[in-house]
Amino acid sequence: MEPTSIDWRGVMPAMTTPFGPTGEIDHDFARRHAQWMVEAGCTGIIAPGSLGEGNTLRLDERAALWETLVVALAERVPVIAAISALSTAEAVAMAQLAATRGCQGLMVLPPYVYRGDWPEMRAHVGAVFAATSLPCMLYNNPVAYGTDFTPEQIAELAEAYPTLAAVKESSTDLRRLTGIRALLGERLALLVGVDDAIVEGIGAGAVGWVAGLVNAFPHESVALFEAAQRGAMAEAFALYRWFLPLLRMDTVPKFVQLIKLAQQEVGWGSEAVRPPRLPLTGSEREQTLAEIRAALRDRPALSA
Repeated sequence: MEPTSIDWRGVMPAMTTPFGPTGEIDHDFARRHAQWMVEAGCTGIIAPGSLGEGNTLRLDERAALWETLVVALAERVPVIAAISALSTAEAVAMAQLAATRGCQGLMVLPPYVYRGDWPEMRAHVGAVFAATSLPCMLYNNPVAYGTDFTPEQIAELAEAYPTLAAVKESSTDLRRLTGIRALLGERLALLVGVDDAIVEGIGAGAVGWVAGLVNAFPHESVALFEAAQRGAMAEAFALYRWFLPLLRMDTVPKFVQLIKLAQQEVGWGSEAVRPPRLPLTGSEREQTLAEIRAALRDRPALSA
C-alpha cells in the first residue's frame, strides 16, 4: 500500500472537544474553533486525542467530528485522527473509518488499560499503520500511558512500516529526540508533545509541536514556535517566560479541565467536560483562574 504524505511541521493543536448544555458535541463551535486556530497559523488539527476526551466519545461521534473538521478546513490543513482503543481490532476499524471521513493522517496511540510488552505493542501499532495508506504519527507518552517506545523500537517500526512518518515525543526526555535522529536521520518528523518543553525541543531537532494551550492562545503558540525555529532566542524566551505558567497546565492530570477553563476565560470555549471528568471547583478553580487572569493582564503584544 503506497502511503500518502502530509507536512508534519509547525503547530498542530490537540484540539479540545466542545460540548453543549446536554453533553452533545457542539459541532458549530468545533468548526469555528478549528478555523480560528488555522487562521492564527496552525498547520494541522488533531482530534479527538486525550485532550479531546476521545475515549468518552462513541465511534459515531468521532466520525461526525472528523467530518465536521474536514468540511470546515476544506484541505487548508490536514485533519489528523487520533486513534486510541482498547483492542487492536477496534483501533484498526477506527483508522479505516477516519480514512473514509476524509482525515489526511493518523496519530496512533498504544492501547489503553493494557500495558503490553514490546512484541505486543509492535503488533498493535503496526496493525494500525498497515490499516490505511494515511501517514501516521506514533504517540509516545510513557508518563501517561505506561508504554514506552524507545528510539531503537521506533527505528524498527520505521523500517517495517512506510506509513510511519512522524513521532509525537512526550516522554519529557529531550534526549529521545536526538536518539531517534541519530538512528534515523530525517526519516521521521519529530514533534514535541508536552507544552513546556517546546523551545528546548526545537533546539534538539523537533520540527513540530502537538500543542495544548494553543486551544486558548493560538497566536502566542505560533509566535513562540516560529521565533524558536528561526533562532530568535531573545524573542522566544521573552514569550516563553510569560507563557510557561500556562503551558505547565498541559502536563498535569486535570489538563483537560485547565485548558478548557483557559479557553472560557479568553472567550473561545466552555469549561464543560464529560464525566468522569468534572469542572474544577473551589480553591483549585480559583487558583487556576488567578493564574490565567494574571497571564491575560500581562499578555504580550505580538508583532504582525
